Amino acid sequence: MEPKVNYQRLLDDIIKGLNGAVPKVLLHSCCAPCSSYCMEYLTEYFELGMLYFNPNISPAEEYQKRVTELKRLVAAMPFKHKVEVIEGEYDPQTFYQAVKGLEKEPEGGARCLVCYEMRLREAAEYAKKLGYDFFTTTLTISPLKKADKINEIGFRLQEEYGVKFLPSDFKKRNGYKRSIELSAQYELYRQNYCGCVFSKPKDIIQQ
Repeated sequence: MEPKVNYQRLLDDIIKGLNGAVPKVLLHSCCAPCSSYCMEYLTEYFELGMLYFNPNISPAEEYQKRVTELKRLVAAMPFKHKVEVIEGEYDPQTFYQAVKGLEKEPEGGARCLVCYEMRLREAAEYAKKLGYDFFTTTLTISPLKKADKINEIGFRLQEEYGVKFLPSDFKKRNGYKRSIELSAQYELYRQNYCGCVFSKPKDIIQQ
């Protein structure tokens, strides 16, 4: 069995190697609460573009609530370096087409991996188009998501797009705990489900 990769240590090594430089990171944001700690941490070393691309979120009202909270948080938090919000296109059919045939998969299974890749791919495309030095995602802060799978997808897309992927395991070093503290401090809306209709079975799929 191969030894488990310490993605936090990989990130530490990258930060140590910056030598005062301030690269630009395109950070895919799943929501304001998860983004709070990630932004607080990363803006000590990087400029950030917060890409809000989440066509998986259902219903549309929920999507709007979450992106509005991210914009409010970015405007309210103090940052050492520049942070801007980039809102991607919201087309739920993009998600439904991507996960077609996987509707009955359990949470955290094959359907979720497809969803992670869909959003990370968009981040890689934006990063390449806009000239960012790295791309990554806030998804690894969740205790319910597998950081190794998310990082594996990121490194594969790095090879495909030619843009460096910033490894992470943001839940480490009490990152998830800090996100809860920041959520309370800024009175953020904290959703009670991941976002898609399949993670909240009583929802009605929005066409």
